[in-house]
Amino acid sequence: MINQVIPELVNYNCQLVILGTGEKKYEKKLLKFARKYPKSISVKIKFDPVLAQKIYAGSDFFLMPSRFEPCGLGQLIAQRYGTIPIGRRTGGLADTIEQEKTGFLFKEYKARAFLRIIKKALKFYQNEKEWKKLIKRAMKKDFSWKKSAKEYLKLYRILAVD
Repeated sequence: MINQVIPELVNYNCQLVILGTGEKKYEKKLLKFARKYPKSISVKIKFDPVLAQKIYAGSDFFLMPSRFEPCGLGQLIAQRYGTIPIGRRTGGLADTIEQEKTGFLFKEYKARAFLRIIKKALKFYQNEKEWKKLIKRAMKKDFSWKKSAKEYLKLYRILAVD
């Protein structure tokens, strides 16, 4: 899906950093875009956790237009770094991204829907005061085991009473 929106994102003066591996046909297409727009797109087809951390830390947005996402760690890591996730409302993304509070979500798995939410996020980005609030909320999200354990204990106590 990202391949379908890249030309428009370049027109909006966005810069994209893409890291990872996947299906060869998509890798080739992304590398082609990187050659076509060298000032706007960087593509690294490899697994590199150190570089990934630098990308999370230095980015404004993290794009995750997953068709299916049972859990997803990318958006959790992004939020911790203050990088705002833009994802499709599915699975773990829907559970962990709060619309316009800690990120942005779109529903339909279509390039136009993805592009619409990116445009909305870019407008939000232009309001510095609101943007800083959004980053702070995202960074304060607690997905730790300690928090989860407390929630499980509450549930077990309720069940034990019945």
